[in-house]
Amino acid sequence: MMKKQIMIGLICLSLFLVQIPAALAAAVLPGDATMTYETSFTGSEISLTGTSSQQQYFTVMDYWNVDAVNIRLHFQVSQINAEQQSSVTLSLNGIPFYSFRPSAENNGEQSLSVPAPKGFLKEGSNTLSIQGNLKTDTEDYQLCSVNNTQDSWLHLFNTSNISVKYAPKAITGGIADFSARFSGMDTVKRGQSLLAVPENATGSELESATYALSGFAKGNTLNDKTIPLLPYREDTLKDKRAVVLVAMYDHLPATLKNLVSTTADLSTHAVIQLVNKDSSPVLVVTSRDESLLIKAGRFMASGELLSQIREDLKLVDDATDVADPAPPISSNVTFTETGDKLTGPNHQEQTYFVSLPSNRSIADDGKISLDFRYAGNLDFERSLVTVSINNTPVGSKKLTKELANGDVLTLDVPQSLNISGNFSVTVAFDLEMANAICTPNTEQMPWAYVSKESMMRLNTKDRTELLLSNYPYPFLRDGIFNRVAVVLPQEMDDYAYQSLGNIFNMLGQYAGGNTGDIHYYSDDVSADNLKDNNIIAIGTYKNNKVIRDNNDKLFFKYNKDGSTLLSNEKIAIEEQYGAGIGTLQLLDSPYESGRGLLAVTAVSSESYYLVSKLIASEKDRWKVYGDGVVADKDGQVNAYRFKTLSGAAKESTVAQIIERSDVLGFVVAAVLMITLVIVSLLLLLRKHMKKRGDKRET
Repeated sequence: MMKKQIMIGLICLSLFLVQIPAALAAAVLPGDATMTYETSFTGSEISLTGTSSQQQYFTVMDYWNVDAVNIRLHFQVSQINAEQQSSVTLSLNGIPFYSFRPSAENNGEQSLSVPAPKGFLKEGSNTLSIQGNLKTDTEDYQLCSVNNTQDSWLHLFNTSNISVKYAPKAITGGIADFSARFSGMDTVKRGQSLLAVPENATGSELESATYALSGFAKGNTLNDKTIPLLPYREDTLKDKRAVVLVAMYDHLPATLKNLVSTTADLSTHAVIQLVNKDSSPVLVVTSRDESLLIKAGRFMASGELLSQIREDLKLVDDATDVADPAPPISSNVTFTETGDKLTGPNHQEQTYFVSLPSNRSIADDGKISLDFRYAGNLDFERSLVTVSINNTPVGSKKLTKELANGDVLTLDVPQSLNISGNFSVTVAFDLEMANAICTPNTEQMPWAYVSKESMMRLNTKDRTELLLSNYPYPFLRDGIFNRVAVVLPQEMDDYAYQSLGNIFNMLGQYAGGNTGDIHYYSDDVSADNLKDNNIIAIGTYKNNKVIRDNNDKLFFKYNKDGSTLLSNEKIAIEEQYGAGIGTLQLLDSPYESGRGLLAVTAVSSESYYLVSKLIASEKDRWKVYGDGVVADKDGQVNAYRFKTLSGAAKESTVAQIIERSDVLGFVVAAVLMITLVIVSLLLLLRKHMKKRGDKRET
């Protein structure tokens, strides 16, 4: 009996010991050890016609241990598709791995699930290419088959996706490793990130936290998900796998206070420390000094600085340099550093993305200079190159045999495109083969090459009109926080914190650095403190005095007791409906001309939280324009313009010269030359007059 008990005990002990490594491996971040991330096919539904290809992009994070990759295609093929002559080939990062013949059964609609070789993957961006060779001609007697692109098509539904099954790696890279996960697309998509502050957070805690939030938002690649800002409580921490807590040391929970390093004096240092990284990781940002806590928040806003901290602890003091360089506004933009090769017949595209601060728009005299070369065996009667900006063609050129080894296309950038902020430039080649009817298609024939000398010269100007279509101006200017004053309601509930988080998620997406100013005020702030600031006022008529005092200036005004919003010249508002809607109102600051005030306001905090979601991410950004927006609980959004149309006031010649650095340099040089000529003439005249005077005396 004793032996039996000993044996049972040994078996249990061995099972326990076997489970320890597995438990440690699973303790990467709380949650399932194995996860699946799905990337839906982007944009609208796409199609293949004849011989053509489409690319879909997906990301593999560097902290993933990939177990499997699966491609799910949901598509419909032409009902007269020649099944035995048509094919589709899938390639991962340029390497083919699967081909199939689409069937015309079931009206041509079908789904296909294909495993992809995980050995073809790479960390970061990956490309899935879908190459179609579709035909409808089934006549056996023809010498060569001809692709009729009107009839030979395959339509890919956007329910198609790429799924990656993976397990997170252990956190071994300290603060940098944790930060990448905190704003990682899988963590954000599942709503498992949280930037937390204490209950009833102070202005310095909120200032530091929103700097940090703007930095993490910059690293968030999803256009429909945000990182929440909420108080640090048991209910807000539920199901979170990555938490950042920004708090003064005296406001830290006792459990975390005991884990914070005491090697440095927190009166002269701020601490950024990763704790509980093997179970429930929390990045604690704390200090006893308010200015150092804010400085630590600026450090957190710099993705470049954070990515360099491989340890679990970083100390910040007065001597620590935390400022990012100012974001450049380059007048010359290079499309590619090494050159790009496009291969295959027919239509081939290469897209380049250009970044501009959101308040800058393209002025006149911009130019695109495209240096390229291409195969010499094309049908030059039908081959050409086309350049588009944001999918709008700006010019084309016919390809010629004489210039195949070195061609140039120079185009003016039309100012009428009204481009501001980030935009794309697409170079599209139509590479038609000579005698294509009887020429077999190959992947490497024909080809075109965009050289690294290709570039765009940009002249930009400020968009300074106070309109939501220019948002986030005036709160960001040239990518820097532009003297932002946030006036909070008297009571900060979770909706108020979430509204604040929504606002700074988008501001962070557009911020190009961690400089500039954000300050927080209670609603009883004096007018002097609001001068020379761009104001964001959050709250209701009853709990925010700034909104109440300026009710007469709002486009959507409250009634006398603030229980509903009133009708105006744009919309009739029923009393009960007015009590449930939220508004965004961007108006001239009543405290100083040249500044703006954004009122995020409603009768209830839930209603202004709902409208704040419109300026939280790019998903709903298109709904926001004019200077007054109304949103109700049913998702109905209406935008209006109240300010008088000022017309397109033409810039003065002096203003245009100042905006144009090249012309300004020329004008300065010309003025200096004219000045030198005038001075020389005066000296010669003086010398001549002196000689005449000397002659008279003699």
